Amino acid sequence: MGRRALRKIDAGIDLSRHLKTFDDLPRPWNVDQLFGRAGPLELEVGTGKGLFLRGAASSRPETNYLGIELARKYARFSAAGLANRALTNAVVVCGDALRVFAEVLPSEAAAAVHVYFPDPWWKKRHKKRRVMQESFLRDIERVLEPGGALHFWTDVEEYFHTTLELIARQTRLEGPFAVPETTATDDLDYRTHFERRMRLHGEPVYRSLFRKRIL
Repeated sequence: MGRRALRKIDAGIDLSRHLKTFDDLPRPWNVDQLFGRAGPLELEVGTGKGLFLRGAASSRPETNYLGIELARKYARFSAAGLANRALTNAVVVCGDALRVFAEVLPSEAAAAVHVYFPDPWWKKRHKKRRVMQESFLRDIERVLEPGGALHFWTDVEEYFHTTLELIARQTRLEGPFAVPETTATDDLDYRTHFERRMRLHGEPVYRSLFRKRIL
């Protein structure tokens, strides 16, 4: 089920606070510099239209959120949604999540990593392009703080089970823990726009939660 066309962004909106490039990210890593304040950090890999970032940043203002989106038009759209709501605790970086994790983020930097409905790359020869690959899973484990959570959801059953097997082989993350489906209380009470579409069409969503061991 493909993505729908995006609405146009107001040309006059200032995205400078909410939209960054890979090169804009502070080195060495500094949460205060990026968000203008300290606080726990959560990461979303693949922001899409930004529903998760907007909802999470609104409901948990004490937490900083960094979304990573490779497609520039979606990164801009997500950032515009944050700017329109003056959500200063969330930023979108337009870039490759694998590079951000491997080259920028230090160990034990994040309280949670969220990966919702990543591209399944259906063709066998393309599956090596999937974001949930061995090296990235090891980086997720490294970047999570002890007790930190990995949330992985997909609508593709094969991708779900393949990823859970990879996590078991390549990491020491505890899980998977069951994530029950909750009843939506309004039209946008979903984790992402993609979850909303799947559930409204009666399609299954496969959810998992993992936690980094506390040594």
